[in-house]
Amino acid sequence: MARSATTRQVHILEIVREQGFASIEQLAARFEVTQQTIRRLVNALCDQGLLRRVHGGVSLPVQNQNLAYSSRHRLNAEAKRRIAHATAKLIPDGTSLMIGLGTTPEYVAQALSRRRGLRVITNSLNVAAAFSHNPDVEITIAGGTLRPLDRDIIGEAAVHFFSGFRADFGIFGVGGVDADGSLLDFHVDEVKARQSIAANSRTSVLVADITKFGRNATVRGGHLDECHHLVIDDRLPAAFELSAQRYSGQIHTAGDARADFELLGDI
Repeated sequence: MARSATTRQVHILEIVREQGFASIEQLAARFEVTQQTIRRLVNALCDQGLLRRVHGGVSLPVQNQNLAYSSRHRLNAEAKRRIAHATAKLIPDGTSLMIGLGTTPEYVAQALSRRRGLRVITNSLNVAAAFSHNPDVEITIAGGTLRPLDRDIIGEAAVHFFSGFRADFGIFGVGGVDADGSLLDFHVDEVKARQSIAANSRTSVLVADITKFGRNATVRGGHLDECHHLVIDDRLPAAFELSAQRYSGQIHTAGDARADFELLGDI
């Protein structure tokens, strides 16, 4: 999909999240394109579970569960790659890091997969697989009951696992971010695992593309206040203007994933 179309889709999401509903006619006039173009853009967003078709337009979905992992992995893939490369700038060689479940942390793992001297502690088989071909990376993975579709371990097993370590960095994603800065997910056990990563890391790094800001999820746990770094792919939506100001020193906006980057020294 062209980047201009992706940018329009982000703006469409912002409008619907602010208003609760937007008509096809309104959106076509707002972006000065045909209604057919708008329908194509919003249909893609609805297919991804980010919006819901209603008569005459689109509204926010009622979400009690997340999308399938394979669908999430493809969703906003270029944004996640850019976030991953920006996050890699924060991680020196020779450090220990906890990496949580989800597709954006998996992209981060791929961006770090050729690095030297890392010790990776994770509850995600996808993350472990990303590092598995590098003999210079030590991988420790949680035991417990596997969620086969998501290929991860959550709940008390993951909480106990992470509490046995103290890592330099904790990298985790999130199901959604509320306007008050609360971090949201779809299952209590996902929240427990994420909070255990944050509690047992010296530096916590939240990685999230901007479609997560304002996205509805049912379980609350954690807050932007608790994140040392927030790595995103674009400016925050208008509803998060105060957050953008409050956390300006912690926000890292990703550039072009194809650009070369220099590694930071010890942090």
